[in-house]
Amino acid sequence: MKIGVLALQGDFREHRISLEKLGADVSEVRHPEQLEGLRGLIIPGGESTTIGKLMVAYGLLDAIRDFGQTKAIWGTCAGAILLSKDVGKRQPLLELMNITIQRNAFGRQIDSFEIDLPVPFLTPSEPDYHLTFIRGPIITEAYGGAQPLLSLPDGRVIAAQQGKLLATSFHPELTDDLRFHRYFLEMALSESEN
Repeated sequence: MKIGVLALQGDFREHRISLEKLGADVSEVRHPEQLEGLRGLIIPGGESTTIGKLMVAYGLLDAIRDFGQTKAIWGTCAGAILLSKDVGKRQPLLELMNITIQRNAFGRQIDSFEIDLPVPFLTPSEPDYHLTFIRGPIITEAYGGAQPLLSLPDGRVIAAQQGKLLATSFHPELTDDLRFHRYFLEMALSESEN
């Protein structure tokens, strides 16, 4: 199975390494034609405004929107922001997922943190998953088919899914735990539509 990682800015290399450990054929995507033949695409963490502007400059915004109508896309941190319909400010967005995002919900870089949480939909479901947040967003609203998947103990939503679209506020590529990447590969293999 061939999976793409958007490689314009951010931590795309770490996602590629995680996918390769699971046996996926991974392609770094920088141009629209590189989406051809992919079963899924990861949009990594980084700086969402910068990634969005680069997507426009390279003709990828509409190409990824079209791709996401039938193929799996996973946005981590900045990638989750780009998948959303609304972030409360003007910036290029894919507007594929029915979610509203609050950018930098946890504060500045110095406020980054890590936490272990149970994630029952992963296989295996134990042990708890180690989550890393770096200037992470919060999913403040999920509607119209988008479902919250995971929340912090205080109830703030940090992962949501809508068909083959997945958004996470944290960085699974920064851990050796491959369960989230395996979950995405299973999504990409499934035949269901968004």
